Amino acid sequence: MAAGVINPPQSYAAAYLGREDRRGTLTVLAATLLFLMRALTLLVIADVLVGYFLDYYHPIRRFLDAIVQPMLEPIRRVMPQAGPLDFSPLILIILIELVGRILLELVL
Repeated sequence: MAAGVINPPQSYAAAYLGREDRRGTLTVLAATLLFLMRALTLLVIADVLVGYFLDYYHPIRRFLDAIVQPMLEPIRRVMPQAGPLDFSPLILIILIELVGRILLELVL
């Protein structure tokens, strides 16, 4: 490396994938995609936790259910019942992560 040359830092998305990134609009797209993945994952976790503590008619729970439940319903139709346990939020989080990584690989 030449003296005085500083390499630019990696974007968060490129560091997430463990590789160098190309600068430009693709980096912004990748960062936005990564943000949406994290936000959706947090919404799923919040929906599960709120489901234990808040009444069904509480506005926060209804808001979270309106976002998360349409994504959980197809998974629940396909998955067999596991007694009182519902693994569909876990499957949804895994799918969000898997699809997000594939899209990030395509973008970067």
